Amino acid sequence: MNEAPRVAAIVVAAGRGSRAGEGAPKQYRMLAGQPAIRHAFSALARHPRVTHVLPVIHADDEGAFADAAAGLDVLAPVHGGATRQESVLNGLRALESLAPVLVLIHDAARPLLPAAVVDRLLDALEDSDGAAPALPVVDSLRTGDAHADGEVDRSRLKRVQTPQAFRYGAILDAHRAAAPDATDDVAVALAAGLRVAFVEGDERLAKLTYPDDFARAEAILAAGRVVRVGHGFDVHRFGPGDHVWLCGVKVPHSHGLVGHSDADVGLHALTDALLGAAAEGDIGDHFPPGDPEWRGAPSDRFLAHARDLVLSRGGIIDHVDVTMICERPKVGPFRTAMRTSVAALLRLPEERVSIKATTTEKLGFTGRGEGMAAQATATIRL
Repeated sequence: MNEAPRVAAIVVAAGRGSRAGEGAPKQYRMLAGQPAIRHAFSALARHPRVTHVLPVIHADDEGAFADAAAGLDVLAPVHGGATRQESVLNGLRALESLAPVLVLIHDAARPLLPAAVVDRLLDALEDSDGAAPALPVVDSLRTGDAHADGEVDRSRLKRVQTPQAFRYGAILDAHRAAAPDATDDVAVALAAGLRVAFVEGDERLAKLTYPDDFARAEAILAAGRVVRVGHGFDVHRFGPGDHVWLCGVKVPHSHGLVGHSDADVGLHALTDALLGAAAEGDIGDHFPPGDPEWRGAPSDRFLAHARDLVLSRGGIIDHVDVTMICERPKVGPFRTAMRTSVAALLRLPEERVSIKATTTEKLGFTGRGEGMAAQATATIRL
């Protein structure tokens, strides 16, 4: 049996994406609870035929990249150049020691990458030097300024997407000889005399260019998912101390809360709610209370774990709601900070996070001031 060829994938992410509006570069903006670039990394890293994933990033984006790629099997990034062509060449050169046979070159601005497109591209390289996904032009095309004056034959026109696939050595030599303003890798390949095949593209590979494109991509990701709701409940008794942790916020109080970790009832209840919605057991399954590793641990680690479980399965966290149950301390003065904390932990806009508090009218253990309780609900699509 012939050994499968080594296939490397370069993800080009050094651009600034100014047309997408103000804020972070578009590849690091949130899309369904994750940085957009993470979707591309995940699709390539989990593809059974791809052996290495190499990010090419802007020198200013080291921190954003580290957050976006956390926990994924990708190589250490290399820095891009002044143009896209220079960035791709930097990536190709960085792969020389790995000696891949085939290479995929993909733009991070196309985060929704179906595995079937990758398969079609790699299969096409059996007979060609390169391959690119393409879609037909379906709209009528006309020339003119203020008024129409001519028609363009669309029968041979294609909308070309990425990733584009090549035999590694051939495209490396082509890029070394290319002009720095080449528009894409097909242009570089054709200029070098390489033969490039078209394969069927996919509408899901549309590029993120303008702000509205993010809403379209969100809708694609949400299609076909099932809405699932999880509930969580947690209790901790008061003990010695001068503060409590509630939803990631340190709240001064006459007592502390007793627990194996930091005893944050809000985050514990919310963690269980997310795990329940994903049918992933409960917090004790993932963080056994007898394990010394979790003694005094900040509860944001538990919530981040539950978040990542949902996201790793392609899920979307839509909304969370936490209710603190206690007579003291007063939650109201800290509610905004708690909402901000939870939103940041779950990578959600604050309008999708609700924090509330109530009392039990002096009844029960919370009414007697013996401890606190919290209940939470999480709504996800999976």
